[in-house]
Amino acid sequence: MRTWGPLTAVCLGTFMLLLDVTIAVVALPDMARSLHASLSDLQWVMDGYALALAALLLGTGAAADILGRRRVHVVGVVVFAMASLLCGLSGGPAMLIASRALQGLGGAAVLATTLPLLGSVYQGRQRSVALGVWGAVSGAAAAVGPVLGGVLTDGPGWRWIFYVNLPVSVAAVWLTLRVVPESHGSRERRVDWAGTVTFAAFAGGLTYGAVRAGEHGWGDTGTLVTFAAAVVALVLFVAVERSGADPLLDPRLFLNPRFSVVMVGALAFNAGAFGLMAYDSIWMQSLLGMSPVRGGLVFLWMSLAAFVVAAAGGPLLHGVPARITVGGGLLLVGSGQFCMTVLDAASTASALVPGLILVGVGTGLVAPGIAGAALAAVPHDRAGMAGGAVNTFRQLGLALGIAVYGTVVTSRMQDTLPREAAHALAGGAAGALRGSFSEHALRSAFAGGLNSAAVVAGLTATVAGALVLALVRPPRPGRAGVTDSAPETLKEETATHRG
Repeated sequence: MRTWGPLTAVCLGTFMLLLDVTIAVVALPDMARSLHASLSDLQWVMDGYALALAALLLGTGAAADILGRRRVHVVGVVVFAMASLLCGLSGGPAMLIASRALQGLGGAAVLATTLPLLGSVYQGRQRSVALGVWGAVSGAAAAVGPVLGGVLTDGPGWRWIFYVNLPVSVAAVWLTLRVVPESHGSRERRVDWAGTVTFAAFAGGLTYGAVRAGEHGWGDTGTLVTFAAAVVALVLFVAVERSGADPLLDPRLFLNPRFSVVMVGALAFNAGAFGLMAYDSIWMQSLLGMSPVRGGLVFLWMSLAAFVVAAAGGPLLHGVPARITVGGGLLLVGSGQFCMTVLDAASTASALVPGLILVGVGTGLVAPGIAGAALAAVPHDRAGMAGGAVNTFRQLGLALGIAVYGTVVTSRMQDTLPREAAHALAGGAAGALRGSFSEHALRSAFAGGLNSAAVVAGLTATVAGALVLALVRPPRPGRAGVTDSAPETLKEETATHRG
């Protein structure tokens, strides 16, 4: 227990947190029917969680250094559990979206403290083993999520994808308090509340603008005002961070092209690899008539490919530059999305499988190395900041991907369907439209929307991959950055989660 107890406690919280990134994907059609939710409601069910994670990750990490990492971790698990209960009890879309955002707040506290807690307990070879197990658990959560979500949705109902978190939370809190010692960072550090608020406003405004564009158009006054407000929030964030004594994210890091490109890669990775899963799931269930379990099993091709490549690639690719694994992986993610642009009215879910496997292989290459690429671009004293930034940009990428690709799907559908019908179809309401439109028209419209969105997703990942390959070069001798003297730091921060 003295050796495995802390690792088990931390991994329980991590598994629960990352499971909820993907477990809800296959339950969206059932949620829509049960709660009479619209397409934008479903987008926010996914985005509320990802956005809260992205916006609050750096801030909760700073707070944990001051208040105590174990304390913040436990509070995060408790908040996550309470939010999960509220998700399951939700009687309408608004309550579910608010509860998902609260889940994201708890998840940010858990994720921000996971690696520091492991780093404070384990040293040397034990740390390497612990991080390897943690990485495997993270991959397993992403792989199990769609299948478990399908089983629970098909069985007791979609609400149980949230209720299942409750016993896991109780076990995680009890074990953490029992076996994980408290640890702190610098006691002199202050929490950058102004930076946290302005970054949250920027991320929320940007995502809301993209969702609104799908409903009202990119030229709509409200959409343009929202994007303008996001730009103002970004300017304020940069000003606050430049003048603050303890910034969440030092803007001067982005003057380094290597660091900037890695952040673009992190954003594009989650957007390109995972942003379309929700719409694929809605298509498979509402138009192809697949059950949640069968729909979840389709995504298992991607998850298993990612898991196998990440596990086998570690030893085989040791010493290969991160720009090759990350850049090459992003190109594979892009290629996988391009392979999924073959849908038509007669297509079945099997048409997605080759592309999903390619996306999975790319994910298995990118996920283990992208944090290391960021660390290699910054001075030693900015390693923690760089590691937090990678996870922040990944979650922001997921939120933006869901929003933007949803807009692309509905825009393409409107070539053949009225606007209201296109939004209803993308939101899983195919059954209500079958009396007004032919099955061929509905299938053709959804297939065309998915094809267009897959092209955008493919371009997103491909352009980012090309930039990483071209610009992420090893630092010249004598420049500040991660050197051979920091192997443990690299090992600690390189273990990142998927999805």
